[in-house]
Amino acid sequence: MGGWDLHTHSDLSDGLTTIEQNVAEALAVGLEGLGVTDHDTTAPFDRALAAADGTGLEIICGTEFSAELRGASVHVLGYWINPTDVPLQDELDRLRNERERRAEEIVRRFNDDCDIPITMERVRELAGESPIARPHIARAVVETGAAADVTEVFDTWLADDGPAYVPKYAVDPVTAVGLLTGAGGVVVVAHPGLYGSRTGDALDDEVIEAMAAAGMAGIEADHPEHTDEHRARFRALADALGLVVTAGSDYHGGARDRTLGEVTTSRAAVDALRERQRSTRRD
Repeated sequence: MGGWDLHTHSDLSDGLTTIEQNVAEALAVGLEGLGVTDHDTTAPFDRALAAADGTGLEIICGTEFSAELRGASVHVLGYWINPTDVPLQDELDRLRNERERRAEEIVRRFNDDCDIPITMERVRELAGESPIARPHIARAVVETGAAADVTEVFDTWLADDGPAYVPKYAVDPVTAVGLLTGAGGVVVVAHPGLYGSRTGDALDDEVIEAMAAAGMAGIEADHPEHTDEHRARFRALADALGLVVTAGSDYHGGARDRTLGEVTTSRAAVDALRERQRSTRRD
């Protein structure tokens, strides 16, 4: 197969598989490199590097940073970030703490407003060591029999503006770019065609332009849930802005109908990202 899958998750955020299982799967499908991009954490880095040591698989350590714009999530991928960078870690800590507060309010809404009896105790059990995320709550709802699967929970209750949706604390996308580049990373906007999950909206060109002006290096144009129109539009925008086009499966280990390595980034694109990072550091 070859190529780099630059967008994957493990059970250290909202995935179902361990970092070690993801590395083994990447090797099994013949990837050249794996992006480790759990939500709002750098916890997987050492384990991923250890699991791939001596295999020839390149691990690109990163995070999928949760930003927000006009009440909807904008996910920002930061690669090769310094895990000891204090401003970034302070912000990641705030995001993780906010996840706990937000989860408690979502659980309350399911109980009081939606008449679905889930508990924070069970949500914490499902999250395990990872930061609590909406998919953990969705799994608790599925266990009650109120929905057939996690997708139904999101579509009915949990997506942006749904009856159990709770706004979260988050910085704007341009600030996120600054935090990630400040930590030595190179930044790519994740799945911009999926902004506003209930409406199916795509991220406005003006927002991507502002992120690029702040130092963003690439656009994840190739994503399993992007339409052909999305892919063409974001490739054209990347060309106009001088950005690198990337691809990632957004793998969650069976939580969705995606496979690791389903879409991949070329060596040339990875090298271009690396060069952008070196150029930024020289500046």
